[in-house]
Amino acid sequence: MRYILGLIVVLSSFWMINSGYLKPMLLTFGVLSVAFVCALAWRMKSGDGEAFPVIFPSLKLPGYILWMIGQVIAANIDVIKRVWGGRAAISPVIIQTPSTQKTEAATVLYANSITMTPGTITLAVRGDMLEVHALSREGAEQLQQGEMDRRVTALEGA
Repeated sequence: MRYILGLIVVLSSFWMINSGYLKPMLLTFGVLSVAFVCALAWRMKSGDGEAFPVIFPSLKLPGYILWMIGQVIAANIDVIKRVWGGRAAISPVIIQTPSTQKTEAATVLYANSITMTPGTITLAVRGDMLEVHALSREGAEQLQQGEMDRRVTALEGA
């Protein structure tokens, strides 16, 4: 039920942001569209009970997004320096790093956050371990310090 309520909120917000009109006919179409999609989701039993409610309602999400933007900028600068520095500045490595998240949605957020950060790519998720390719040993060490993991786990409310 939480999944459907979350879906209603997100879809309704998305409709209003894209429409911008408050005319009765358009609002009716919006309500009908949201109801149709929610009915389909309910019938398909597509909600696993965790995809929405775990992360999106968190009040910590805006802080995480701002922190992540800073990480992406810093990683971009690091990658540029390494590319300009030539082969000696690049030391690719594949590492295994633990994932302390309790839900699949948070683990996916963690894996995607790693991939969004230039210079690192999540290759595989195996249980509570992530296989990650890093452009440098320093980048891999920074990832293994676990700050990103802790921040994503905090979004779960753990």
